[in-house]
Amino acid sequence: MGIFGLFSKDKKESLDQGLQKSSDSIFSKISKAVVGKSKVDEEVLDELEEILITSDVGVDTTIKVIERIEERVARDKYVNTEELDKILREEIIGLLEENNSQDLIDFDLPEGQKPYVIMVVGVNGVGKTTTIGKLANLFKNAGKSVVLGAADTFRAAAVDQLILWGERVGVPVISHGMNTDPASVAFDAVKQAVDQKADVVIIDTAGRLHTKVNLMNELGKIKRVMQKFIPEAPHEILLVLDGSTGQNAFIQAQEFSKVTEISALAITKLDGTAKGGVVVGISDQMKVPVKYIGVGEKMTDLQLFNRTEFVDSLFKKN
Repeated sequence: MGIFGLFSKDKKESLDQGLQKSSDSIFSKISKAVVGKSKVDEEVLDELEEILITSDVGVDTTIKVIERIEERVARDKYVNTEELDKILREEIIGLLEENNSQDLIDFDLPEGQKPYVIMVVGVNGVGKTTTIGKLANLFKNAGKSVVLGAADTFRAAAVDQLILWGERVGVPVISHGMNTDPASVAFDAVKQAVDQKADVVIIDTAGRLHTKVNLMNELGKIKRVMQKFIPEAPHEILLVLDGSTGQNAFIQAQEFSKVTEISALAITKLDGTAKGGVVVGISDQMKVPVKYIGVGEKMTDLQLFNRTEFVDSLFKKN
């Protein structure tokens, strides 16, 4: 059994509730699009295209989905409107699978990578530091030892907030305070994790510096000092995005991909928006797997991403 166990009934209910605004919007629009129709025709597909775009799936990804449905309609000659929901789910799950977003119900840390080093990036205001705290809680509840590094030293609130999260979760936080060298914080955090034989070390980083070059240089420096202890660090570069901003989140993802490699996505604040389709679009356009989603304010509302359960909830009839 992996460290987070099976996708529980409580997790599914939380996911359903967190995506309810999105699913209510999408399902009601699809229902209107097919009313009085017996088969999927060009008019239905045109309306479906508009529904997906307005749900922040994104134009390019929407076109891809529609083309795949058109191929199935052409192949099968006749597809009734009752089948549309099933086909749409299958195609979106397929897209997420192509982008390596997995059905994470049983997640183990990779063998031979201890401590497992996660460097977290994202602009200010997306819930980056909160996501780190919730992630630390997930690992701790799974019996893993965690060290946090407060390397977003250019924003006092970020340092203080991470310290509070450390106290709340019960994990150590390495901090040198505000306006100190972020790389030095990362160095000490990884050193402590190695010395204590911790399982995971999570490093918070600056959300924004004066220029992209400054940010690129800072993140590069943080990587280099961590590699003094662990040559392959960081094992994961996690980009946190605010799902409620829709396509703006995709723009942020593009901008961050210009300054650092991104290996995984955490998309937060999905409970307060009808823009849940952005998860599909960002993953498809960035070719980066979604690993975590935030579907509420509780500490337990950060979930491992399960593409099948996510799509089921996104198109759920409430």
